[in-house]
Amino acid sequence: MANSLETLRAELQERFADISFEANIAYGELTLDVLPADVFLVCQALHNRFDFSQLMDLCGIDYSQYGQAEWETKQASSTGFTRGVNQEAYKTENEKPRFAVIYHLLSIKHNQRIRVRAFTDGEPPRIDSVVTIWASANWFEREAFDLYGILFEGHPDLRRILTDYGFIGHPFRKDFPLSGNVEMRYDPEKKRVIYEPVSIEPRTLVPKVIRHDNRYVN
Repeated sequence: MANSLETLRAELQERFADISFEANIAYGELTLDVLPADVFLVCQALHNRFDFSQLMDLCGIDYSQYGQAEWETKQASSTGFTRGVNQEAYKTENEKPRFAVIYHLLSIKHNQRIRVRAFTDGEPPRIDSVVTIWASANWFEREAFDLYGILFEGHPDLRRILTDYGFIGHPFRKDFPLSGNVEMRYDPEKKRVIYEPVSIEPRTLVPKVIRHDNRYVN
């Protein structure tokens, strides 16, 4: 498998020599990091030339605060796990854009898998749709739009798919409040579901503390 991935990486580097991208092999998987402007070109070539006929999955990722672990602590703090209630914690400068779109592709002909990742910035973040390459991208892209607010240019029907049509915000963004923006309930007098301001107080979770057990100290 390693030789197969190395061969595929060499072929991709030759095919995409005129664009900027990275091809890395880790944990038995080949990942292509491409610019958002090149996503459609790369995906089209992977489908047509390299026989990646199936889009197995497409998802968004929010890399805000990536690599910063508040759980790694030796003692409990008075502030607790603040990310759940403090949106300012996410307003930090990162080397890469905050959001990325991931494509998991399968070549049945060659029994190979590949992952394509494209970081995209801006508000809202934008990237080209690949629905015309893989029809299965339709609902995947709608889900990424719904949960992360990523706009897929050229999508034929980009609208929410999991949340309500009047939903405010994108619930998989890491700065989305844990309690949400509104709460809903059935009103027996109006005989319909109504939306109201959130009535519960945001909760601060105290991180687990990792302590050494003296019984196991040599």
